[in-house]
Amino acid sequence: MAMSRSAQGYSAALASAIFLSTTAIFIRHLVVNFDMPPLILAFWRNAFVVAALLPVMLVVSPRLLRVPRVHLPFLAFFGLILAGLNGLWVISVANNGAAVATVMIYCSVAYTAILGWKFLGESLGAIKIAAIILCLGGCALISGALDASNWQANFLGVVAGLLTGLCYTAYSLMGRMTSERGISPWTTLLYIFAFAGFFLFLINLTGGLVPGSATTMADMLWLGDRWEGWIVLALLGAIPTVGGYGFYNVSLTLMDASVANIIVSLEPFFTAIFAFFILGEILTPVQMLGSALLLSGVAAIKLADLRRPLPVPQEA
Repeated sequence: MAMSRSAQGYSAALASAIFLSTTAIFIRHLVVNFDMPPLILAFWRNAFVVAALLPVMLVVSPRLLRVPRVHLPFLAFFGLILAGLNGLWVISVANNGAAVATVMIYCSVAYTAILGWKFLGESLGAIKIAAIILCLGGCALISGALDASNWQANFLGVVAGLLTGLCYTAYSLMGRMTSERGISPWTTLLYIFAFAGFFLFLINLTGGLVPGSATTMADMLWLGDRWEGWIVLALLGAIPTVGGYGFYNVSLTLMDASVANIIVSLEPFFTAIFAFFILGEILTPVQMLGSALLLSGVAAIKLADLRRPLPVPQEA
């Protein structure tokens, strides 16, 4: 029996969450087993995303490759933000572990709610305020930011983890602006990953001045002839990113965006399960409490957004 439109939407959103949840697992595997510098890894991830998207778009819809020049500076800036997000994300996974890094990025939901209230005129009632407090408190517990010893032992990991949330907030806001400009999500995905790869390549030319970057040009081919590593790296670019975004875009055509976002928020849950069985990662009791607080706050904010009346569509 054929699935209903609603069931197809739920299935697509759930598939998106599962695909996205494997991103940190791939990254952690490359960092632990191949000792790969984070920013070299981030560059190659972007390169393989472009390599996976470009031929598909050429065959399926070449028109998606064309972008008016007026949009290029905007997409380049969007790519710069993505470069920061990708670089900090890999550093966070390398230093904090897959599960912790994935949960911490969801601090962005609180930041987005605050900025949306401050700059976009969005409502911020008692429920959202309480949810934001839960999110930020949970983020502090997960990262260990309240423990002075963590700042000494894992300074880079704590800072990178906290900043991923801020970068993801900027990324989300840029995404809203992209849709307002009428640019296809697939076109945006290709161009911002291409620009992000370019910026990450430049960062890797600094001779190791940036933590986690290449010290010499030879380091860019860090994996050498270790084909297992290259295969994992190619799969990282092709499967979690393209698959995750692809199913998410499909879900948006079948259901309300607020509902899809709530389902995709299951990503940290799936990552924690994969990290436990594949990587043997276990959250501490304090981190588990922080995760529960953070994800409860995320759910509350998203449910509050879901209750907002939908805008009346304008006739063309």
